[in-house]
Amino acid sequence: MLLSALIFGLLGSFHCIGMCGPIAFMLPVDRSNRTKAFFQILSYHFGRIFTYALIGLLFGLLGKGFYLFGFQQQISIIVGVFMIVLILFPKLSNKIPISKKISHIILKVKSSLGKELKKKGNDTFFTLGFLNGFLPCGLVYMALFGAITTSSSLYGSIYMMLFGLGTIPLMTIFVYLGNFTKNGFRKKIQKVIPIMVVFIGVLFIVRGLGLGIPYISPEPVLQNALTTVSGCH
Repeated sequence: MLLSALIFGLLGSFHCIGMCGPIAFMLPVDRSNRTKAFFQILSYHFGRIFTYALIGLLFGLLGKGFYLFGFQQQISIIVGVFMIVLILFPKLSNKIPISKKISHIILKVKSSLGKELKKKGNDTFFTLGFLNGFLPCGLVYMALFGAITTSSSLYGSIYMMLFGLGTIPLMTIFVYLGNFTKNGFRKKIQKVIPIMVVFIGVLFIVRGLGLGIPYISPEPVLQNALTTVSGCH
């Protein structure tokens, strides 16, 4: 399932251009020095991926809690259904309540981003990427659902790192060249993203059903353990 994170990132980067593109294009990159510009952009991406890894670690830990209580399969199914429902009924996401505390944190992040964009220090780009990782993004939320199903803080972190790595190629090209994609091509990709999310949602559901399909839908650990015990008599 880790592969789904990379797919999320690769296809989702077209969505990222629309949401985070303005920030990426405004990066105070030293365009007179290509080598320096490359490492500045790389530092920005590392900042984003570091944030994703931290958040993935927390959500993976949450998934581990569900796993320890025997809810791993159910959570995988719930996550898959939730992903599909949000794609089929996108207006439902607007009805999800956001606490005032979270809204206040988001405003602080945006304010800090604005201040950092005016700086050109060695740590500026990493900080910008780190802060950018906390901005609200529907695609990141989808990836976090996947991190929960890993049932491990380590794999949850790796899942989100792979998601971040998938966004790097297109986002890097965008920083260098600006809005290089034609509207028609971008619209076609935007249409593919929901299909991809639904497909991965179905994979999560199939995985949760425990159909005994290797790598795709393995049998529940408890069921395997009971089978092993029965075979010992």
